[in-house]
Amino acid sequence: MNWINESVPQEFILLGFSDRPWLELPLFVVFLFSYILTIFGNLAIILVSRLDSKLHTPMYFFLTNLSFLDLCYTTSTVPQMLVNIRNTRKVISYGGCVAQLFIFLALGSTECLLLAVMSFDRFVAICRPLHYSIIMHQRLCLQLAAASWISGFSNSVLQSTWTLQMPLCGHQEVDHFFCEVPALLKLVCVDTTANEAEIFFISVLFLLIPVTFILISYGFIVQAVLRIQSTEGQRKAFGTCGSHLIVVSLFYGTAIYMYLQPPSPASKDRGKMVSLFYGIITPMLNPLIYTLRNKDVKGAFKRLFLRVLIQK
Repeated sequence: MNWINESVPQEFILLGFSDRPWLELPLFVVFLFSYILTIFGNLAIILVSRLDSKLHTPMYFFLTNLSFLDLCYTTSTVPQMLVNIRNTRKVISYGGCVAQLFIFLALGSTECLLLAVMSFDRFVAICRPLHYSIIMHQRLCLQLAAASWISGFSNSVLQSTWTLQMPLCGHQEVDHFFCEVPALLKLVCVDTTANEAEIFFISVLFLLIPVTFILISYGFIVQAVLRIQSTEGQRKAFGTCGSHLIVVSLFYGTAIYMYLQPPSPASKDRGKMVSLFYGIITPMLNPLIYTLRNKDVKGAFKRLFLRVLIQK
């Protein structure tokens, strides 16, 4: 037990791309720009969804949850990354690393389930339109959202505990931009086969099962949309669902690549870029995708803007 306690460092060194210093300034600019867009874009969606009564529907309730989640998701990693990129000493305290690991994993797991819930909402709206308000009542929406958040945080408690219990034997250098399970497991000085099997099993539960459910839902949605006689109705249905499908493809594609492929030393830099994509780029793109492709949200922004002008 003493050996394990002594093996816990007081801080970690986050290597990132420190072996390529010429990349630091471009990365700093990209991260800062992405973070600012993420903050303003997701805050705008939350505000307009709450202030416009026409958006008080299950779809925008779940979208508000997603926007709030993405705000917290990026804030758990990006500020520390920006500080480290501009410093010669790229460190994070042990407590900071534990908090970052727990929050990032919890919110990532929650997003996996929340995107599946959003696809179920679209399935009911398009395939059962006459029963939509009966099926997707407020209580069910709250239960589905709560189940997503509770399951995500429960998964994080399990995975974080398993990872942090492993002896590090004094290793401090994390070959990543932030504290993430695959990067921390590389520091462990004992066999991690059992941990990797556990991660694979949980990844199947939180990645493959939800994405399979989403694909099945969209199979039924496409059939229902093709039966719509109106071209305008088809366009509106595909436009609304298209936004969600783009978000699903970006998030699940990169997360599956990161957590379900066998570990390989040759792919470590590629893994860093992939985790940056689902951890920073996807949360930035979500509000752009949902606003640029969604007439309801664009209309709500216009009404809100006009209301502000009239009040002045």
